[in-house]
Amino acid sequence: MPVRSEGVGSHGCSHGRHPDERRGRRLPVTRLTIAQPDVTLTLDMNGVIRGVSLAESIGGESVQQWLGRHWAETVCSVGTGRVRSMVEDARAAGVSAFQQFTQRFPSGLEMPMEYTTIRLGEDAGLVAVGKNLQAVAELQSRLLAAQQAREQDYWKLREIETRSRLIFDASSEAVLLVRADTLRVIEANPAAIRSLGIVPGWEVLREVAGRDQDGFQAMLARTRRHGRVPGMIIRLGADQAPWTVKATLMASDPAPVFLLQLSPTGAAPVPAPADALQLEAMIEQLPDAFILMDRDGVIRRANRAFLDLVEVGSASRVVGERLDRWLSRPGATLANLLAQLERHGKVRLFATHLTGELGAEADVELTAVLGSGPAAESVAVVLRDVSRRLPENAAGDPLRRGLAEITGQIGRTPLPTLVRDTAAVIERHCIEAALQLANGRRTAAAELLGLSRQSLYMKLNRYGMDADADPVQEGTG
Repeated sequence: MPVRSEGVGSHGCSHGRHPDERRGRRLPVTRLTIAQPDVTLTLDMNGVIRGVSLAESIGGESVQQWLGRHWAETVCSVGTGRVRSMVEDARAAGVSAFQQFTQRFPSGLEMPMEYTTIRLGEDAGLVAVGKNLQAVAELQSRLLAAQQAREQDYWKLREIETRSRLIFDASSEAVLLVRADTLRVIEANPAAIRSLGIVPGWEVLREVAGRDQDGFQAMLARTRRHGRVPGMIIRLGADQAPWTVKATLMASDPAPVFLLQLSPTGAAPVPAPADALQLEAMIEQLPDAFILMDRDGVIRRANRAFLDLVEVGSASRVVGERLDRWLSRPGATLANLLAQLERHGKVRLFATHLTGELGAEADVELTAVLGSGPAAESVAVVLRDVSRRLPENAAGDPLRRGLAEITGQIGRTPLPTLVRDTAAVIERHCIEAALQLANGRRTAAAELLGLSRQSLYMKLNRYGMDADADPVQEGTG
């Protein structure tokens, strides 16, 4: 690359040569062109400019006015301190670190540059070489503009998604989102949950009557090919009621999904009795949380108090989820509750701990009962927040009392000892809870805890709990 030099002193010429050139061997022109920086400044030991060399890309600039001036006077105010620091570093260590600042030319042009400064010999002066960062600055500006445009597109998509979600939840028509490869429900709007009882995770094909399954699958196959096809009538649910279903194929990651729109066919549905509607409204207004779940603990119905307790805004976010998603007390889990229900048919004042979606914690008591007749697969649960009254009884709670005693040892007892003592307190509490759930039968308690009978006996002996279990009941376990 041709260069133009102005006022380069003798020191700059003699010390600036390449070693191969001083030995009499000329370097190829291409190599010189590649090595040439955009700006080369020859400085004395104090940083005063003695010579300037410019690359062809900025060769039209006149820099005679720089000669005899300090380098710091030719840069922007932000770069003044950096220039002086580079000069001092080069004098002390022989070379300075790279610094970026704006170089001001006599014509008024301001150009972002990256410089480094090198010392030439003992008193031969300094050389500052700079690279034009204008192209880099333009790329950074374009990148910033692209990021801002991307953020704007993201918030537009979020707004569209919010509107779609509101329409999805408020629609009076039953709507399902179903994975195209597995035919498993991804999402169901409240109308679908109320009308069909279908919740996320269910397989749609199992809800379709056997005589309609082949036709339903053929319709979905045509939807795969054409994107959308006319609807058909299928029979759904246990009562085999006829429904008109329309399918639309939608792109999604990792697999496409079907949007199924369902509406009842034939005679208008019989309105629910006034008493049933009144009961539904009263359940929704209950001050205590109420849920209806199946025997696997999957929630099918939840009132507003439960949504407030678990800190969610819509019933669609809890329907289809297991209750143990929010329960967190050892020894008082959903599995223990369901085991008690299977044995006794109902459970009263089942104490456990609940953690909401936003982190709020509450101590709750559960009362649950198994359904009968047509509702034999359902479980009704009432959850009462008892956090307010627990401080009055905290002194009588052995778990709280034990943990409080351990907390009081902080600063006086090593951490490993505190951890071991805490584990022992919790382990004893879990054993006591299991024995209580098993009515003192050690075999059943060992099964609840996932232990062998021998392991449970050893732990009972360790904690001095041998007399806690009823030997008469143990014989029947």
